[in-house]
Amino acid sequence: MKKIKGVLQNIGVFILTLSIPALLALDSIESRRYTQLKNEITSLEKKQTSLIENNKRLISDIGLLSCSARIEKIAIEKLGMHKAASDEIVRIEIGAK
Repeated sequence: MKKIKGVLQNIGVFILTLSIPALLALDSIESRRYTQLKNEITSLEKKQTSLIENNKRLISDIGLLSCSARIEKIAIEKLGMHKAASDEIVRIEIGAK
């Protein structure tokens, strides 16, 4: 009985001795994975910030390009257009049958 108890105790110590390096290796693997995920998150946050800034710039450009004064200036200067006089306006009525 003492012999079996001693063997079981030795097996327990042996398993405990093997589990410590295994747990350290597992901790190392998880630490490496955590670092990779942290780097990926940082990269994605930088990309998100860049996209937001680009989006703000594009919205500003849309506001600038769609300004009616700018459109009128281009129509007059580049396209040779002018505001229609009242005698140049033609109205067409379509009657329903």
